[in-house]
Amino acid sequence: MCLAIPAQIVELQEEGMARVRVGESQTFLTASVMLLPEPPQIGDYVILHAGFALHTMTPQEAQDSLAALRELAEAMEGTPAPF
Repeated sequence: MCLAIPAQIVELQEEGMARVRVGESQTFLTASVMLLPEPPQIGDYVILHAGFALHTMTPQEAQDSLAALRELAEAMEGTPAPF
């Protein structure tokens, strides 16, 4: 199963890369933004999979996706999700 996670761009870097914050956690990753159809901006939310931002999403879409992932993780584990 493949899982894509909402992340927020916090810094644009050189060569099509960006620093992103995963969900609402304190986890930060470097991801490629080269696959996005439009240049991203700091603060944009993206769907992140395997180190690549696949498309942008609205803040509401990101929050809805995170809420659904939290519910799923809590149902499977019985504990609150870390994101």
